[in-house]
Amino acid sequence: MIRKTSLSIFFLILVLLGFGQRINTREEYIKKYAELAVSEMIRSGVPASVTLAQACLESGNGNSTLSVKSNNHFGIKCKSSWNGKRVYHDDDAKGECFRRYNSVEESFWDHSDFLLLNPRYASLFNLKTTDYKGWAKGLKKAGYATNPHYANHLIRIIEEHKLYLYDEGIDQSRIARIRQVHRPADGRNLINPYQTRKVVLRNGLKSIVVKAGDTFQRIAQEFDMKEWEVYTYNDYPRGHQPQENEILYIEPKQRRAAKKHRTHRFEEDDTMHFIAQRYGIKLKRLYRLNRLKPGERPETGSSVYLRKKKPRH
Repeated sequence: MIRKTSLSIFFLILVLLGFGQRINTREEYIKKYAELAVSEMIRSGVPASVTLAQACLESGNGNSTLSVKSNNHFGIKCKSSWNGKRVYHDDDAKGECFRRYNSVEESFWDHSDFLLLNPRYASLFNLKTTDYKGWAKGLKKAGYATNPHYANHLIRIIEEHKLYLYDEGIDQSRIARIRQVHRPADGRNLINPYQTRKVVLRNGLKSIVVKAGDTFQRIAQEFDMKEWEVYTYNDYPRGHQPQENEILYIEPKQRRAAKKHRTHRFEEDDTMHFIAQRYGIKLKRLYRLNRLKPGERPETGSSVYLRKKKPRH
């Protein structure tokens, strides 16, 4: 993630003023993108207050070079799974790769998906959308930022600008209008985040986060499913017990990943099952795509194919 200091923001403002570019105030930025943040809360369950606070902090209220030139308002780096446009920017190291978007809306959508699809943030989706302090601390604990005061910065922005009001009861007619205006172009469905067990769309599939004390039997009963379906949909042998904060699908996975995910760089601590869950692909199919037998591991650093079959050498 890109990290902004007050000094760097100060010099940025001086530079922009020198070139005659108008500077967004924080109040103006919040007013402009509040409805977009609410629409993402409705779709993904990420609190609007947290989304807005992160956007303010990471983009310098939309004034940073990365946000102005690349529409990247959350400082999200490329990572191995990113197949979209790229831009190179000095951050923790020189010339680091950051994601580039066609619009600010795409940046907000990708921020939600980035949290939804990354298992290390899974536990956050067990929190209420009104628990902005829990989300802020959880983001820091999960490693979203290296700044030791990151959670405090987010909480201060939320409280100073009363952003928590966006997380609380929203009029149903307003929700309907927001859904119509801000529906992602790729057809991702909007969900209702105000429920005891949140069902979240990951990879276009319905998924949940395992809570303490959950069993496959309990999950099956809760969703009116057969127990074997929960095992099968998640490529687990019968008798396996789910782990707290694990992501589970409650409908069959796909034969291949979404178009934007073509390959995955295999890291040392990866497993094929982890990748299958990460991208919503059936495990057996993932092995076939990569010309591997069940149980085999790709070489560390190699590409795992997610859509097309691995070429023969």
